[in-house]
Amino acid sequence: MLDTRLSEVLRTTKSRLSTLSDMGVRTTRDLLTYFPWRYSDESEFVKIAHLKIGEPMTVRGRLKNIFGRKTRNGKFMLTAKFYDETGEIEVMWFNQQYLRTLLKDGMEIILTGKLKWSGSRGSFMSPKYEIPKPSTELLHTGRLVPVYHETSGITSKWFREKIRPVLYMSKFFDDPLPDYFIEDYDLMPYKEAVAQVHFPDNEKCLERARFRLGFQELLAIQLRVLMRKEYWKQIAKDAGKVIDTDKKVVQQFLSTLPFELTEAQSRAVDEILADLSKPVSMSRLLEGDVGSGKTVVAALSIFLAVQSGYQAVLMVPTEILAKQHYKTLYKYLKDFGLNIQLLTGSLTKSQKDELVTTIRLGTVDIVVGTHAIIQDTVSFKNLGLAVVDEQHRFGVNQRAILKHFGAPHLLSMTATPIPRTLALTLYGDQDLSIIDEKPAGRQEIVTRVVPSKKRSDAYNWIASQIQDGRQAFVVCPLIEESETLEVKSAIDEFERLREEVFPDFNLGLLHGRMKQADKDLVMQKFVDREIDILVSTTVIEVGIDVPNASIMLIEAADRFGLAQLHQLRGRVGRGEHQSYCFLFPENNSEMSKKRMKAMVENSDGFKLAEIDLELRGPGEVYGTRQSGIPDLKMASLSDHEMVRSAREAAEKLLAQNLPLETILEIERLAGQQEVVID
Repeated sequence: MLDTRLSEVLRTTKSRLSTLSDMGVRTTRDLLTYFPWRYSDESEFVKIAHLKIGEPMTVRGRLKNIFGRKTRNGKFMLTAKFYDETGEIEVMWFNQQYLRTLLKDGMEIILTGKLKWSGSRGSFMSPKYEIPKPSTELLHTGRLVPVYHETSGITSKWFREKIRPVLYMSKFFDDPLPDYFIEDYDLMPYKEAVAQVHFPDNEKCLERARFRLGFQELLAIQLRVLMRKEYWKQIAKDAGKVIDTDKKVVQQFLSTLPFELTEAQSRAVDEILADLSKPVSMSRLLEGDVGSGKTVVAALSIFLAVQSGYQAVLMVPTEILAKQHYKTLYKYLKDFGLNIQLLTGSLTKSQKDELVTTIRLGTVDIVVGTHAIIQDTVSFKNLGLAVVDEQHRFGVNQRAILKHFGAPHLLSMTATPIPRTLALTLYGDQDLSIIDEKPAGRQEIVTRVVPSKKRSDAYNWIASQIQDGRQAFVVCPLIEESETLEVKSAIDEFERLREEVFPDFNLGLLHGRMKQADKDLVMQKFVDREIDILVSTTVIEVGIDVPNASIMLIEAADRFGLAQLHQLRGRVGRGEHQSYCFLFPENNSEMSKKRMKAMVENSDGFKLAEIDLELRGPGEVYGTRQSGIPDLKMASLSDHEMVRSAREAAEKLLAQNLPLETILEIERLAGQQEVVID
């Protein structure tokens, strides 16, 4: 029954069924697991005499003197008197002509709205209404009212009216968790949780239902990552690639550096070296804020692997970043006579064939490159260490290919600040090292929120900075103009700035739809100072290093997550000049104000990520598609206790050799993808 097509159980239009299908809601099961995202508490009834001005309240009474007419501008208006034993107010609805035949004098009705007072009269303007029926529970008022994510033509009211008649089918859900487990964790049974989350009996029932469903979502994710971790342990144990981490060898590298490692870098180094010295292949995530010095930690690890007779590889998501890392590694390792090569898609076939041959023969010590590294034609003679930068931009299976090059040690890196609870959830199959300290002397970037009336002043100031030899980024959230979103597009803004604002300077344009060769050409011109102002989408977010760029201007800043804004801000402040970040928000909502204030007051990416996670939720913060963050319906990744509890529960279940079929069912009911064995 749960897999019955909605067309067989719902009375609705083909258009709505098509819209639902696009949303992934095609069966009764899908509809029942389309959970509310919030609730409106309208469960407490008040008397008319006790209504408070401007506060949403629910009241039960009767109608009289119902009258419909057209206003001067041609709109239909229905008015009525609404009364109970304590008083009377006026009610008005606009452009709802069907109410004229639905509502009758003397009819009992429940209204939810905000009382307005004019002169000596109180009134409700377009309140929510529901006509109570004997032996039928209220759906839209007078209760904890579920509110759903809405789309064109499908409202929360529609969802409530369609879900309620089929809610009895929730009893057909099988509970994937063992009875003893449900009892140990005091969980509401799954079928009951589904029913209560839609139409809760009270606050306590809702709280327990949400906990059960959220807990199961996190449990599904933890089961997946722990299974990957266990699988990796099986193929990685006794891999035999023990890397010499002798202090003398370490000091040989450190003595060539013009600086000392920070305490956080040293701590990360110690954790990595402890892994490298074991015959079990490492799988570790190195997380560090922009400019925290992850690359030098990776360079040391690579140096040790090569000194122990192994090859090493550093894989990055873009060619320009690969070239940048190649230069950085060469700078750190040039005194040791190592053969470092760059492997990217832009090499000619003959160049690539020659390089692939030398890699296979083992004459190349270190390979830096893009996805080209994991093509079928590439093989290593003795790969001991694989480093993946900006690892969230590579899929799990792509990282797994590196693991299968003889099960090398794997070090993943990310500059995207991820709160520890989120990292534990998403990357629980890896051990975690965090560099939460910036090198001494790293300058603070002055960050300012610029109101629209100050835009011209900001442009004039930027022009003066460019005349002094500096360069600037201008980041826009879209590539082309959108009819639905009133935000500046990169293409339109590039044309406007070039023609109207900065006609005396050289401007460049960079966005994700450009060919890689064109992107690289534009970026190289910016590095070479042939471009003064680079107008771009967020493709410049990752890794690009232009020391002379000292200004970051972000349009529609309120449309970005704080973590992403911080990443963009980190593109400046890399040279000797004082750097600045200007935020141009679109709206002035309370949420926007809080987030912009957080950017101005905080330079710590981890702190900003925590704030953003609490304010907005993981998918909105990081971009679900880009970062691999799961689509959570109920769970909050800022709920540290639930994350910890789900992790513990997953470990217990796996220790009991839970059947794979059961794990798959847990994931399916939680709306997550099936378990992936790399």
